[in-house]
Amino acid sequence: MSKLAKNLSSTDKRLIEEVKAKGNIPQHIAIIMDGNGRWAKKRSLPRIAGHQRGTNSVRETVETCVGLGVKILTLYTFSTENWKRPKEEVSTLMRLIVKSLQNETDVLNKNDIRLTTIGDTNSLPDVVQKELKTALRKTAQNSKMILNLALSYSGRWELVEALKHITSQVINKKIKVDEISEDLISRNLTTFDMPDPDLLIRSGGEFRISNFLLWQIAYSEIFISDVLWPEFKCKNLLEAVKNYQKRERRFGLVSEQISTNIKNIKNAKTHTK
Repeated sequence: MSKLAKNLSSTDKRLIEEVKAKGNIPQHIAIIMDGNGRWAKKRSLPRIAGHQRGTNSVRETVETCVGLGVKILTLYTFSTENWKRPKEEVSTLMRLIVKSLQNETDVLNKNDIRLTTIGDTNSLPDVVQKELKTALRKTAQNSKMILNLALSYSGRWELVEALKHITSQVINKKIKVDEISEDLISRNLTTFDMPDPDLLIRSGGEFRISNFLLWQIAYSEIFISDVLWPEFKCKNLLEAVKNYQKRERRFGLVSEQISTNIKNIKNAKTHTK
C-alpha cells in the first residue's frame, strides 16, 4: 500500500487488498463528483462548504485508486456550464482549486502521481493557470498513476474543437475527407494519449452524463452512487469497482464470442511459452 494512503483506516486498506486480489481492476476511472451543494443545503451551510468538504473525498478517492493500482483517475472538477453559476461561488471555487494545488502537489509528486488536465484551461483565471503550470511541471515525470482534472471542460466543447482541427486539416489538404475515422477523431480529443474510461462513476444519485467525456464513454461501464460527494469514501469507490468486476464487457459482441476470444488468448499464451 502506498504511503499516500496514510489517512485510510486499517479496514479500508484490508478491503482494498481484497478487491485488488479479485483482479479485473478498471485501469481508467472517471468520476462526476456531484452533490456538494445538496450536502451543504441539507446542513443549512453555504454551497462552498460542500465544495470544501468534497476535497476530502477527492483525497480519499485518489488514495484508494493508488492502492487498487488504477492507472488513470479523471475527475470532473469544473465544467464549462459551471461558469454560469453565481459569480461569488465561481470565484470561491477558483480559490479552492488554487489552494488544493498548493497543498497537494508535493504530496502527488512524492507518491509518483502525475497531474494532467483536459478542458479550456486558458479560460481559467491567471492565478489558477499559474498554479496549474507549476503542478504540471513538478509532476510531469511521475508514472505510478495519472490524476486527470477536467477543468472548464465539456464534452460538446471538446468535440467542436476536434471538428475545427480536423476541418482545418482537410482545408489545408493534410488529410482527405475519406480519411476521417473514429481513430482520427479520438486522436484530436484532449484525451488523445489516454485509453477510454473503463468505469464512469457519478455520485449524488442523478442519472445524467452532464456533458462529460461524451465520445470516450461510449463503452464505459456506468455506476450511479446515491452518496453525495462530500460523503463519498473509500468504501463507496470499492462498491463501484466490485460492481464493475461482476460485469461482462462485450463491446457489441455476445457472451459466447467473449468466452471464445479469452480462450484463444490463453491458448496463444500457452503456445508461446
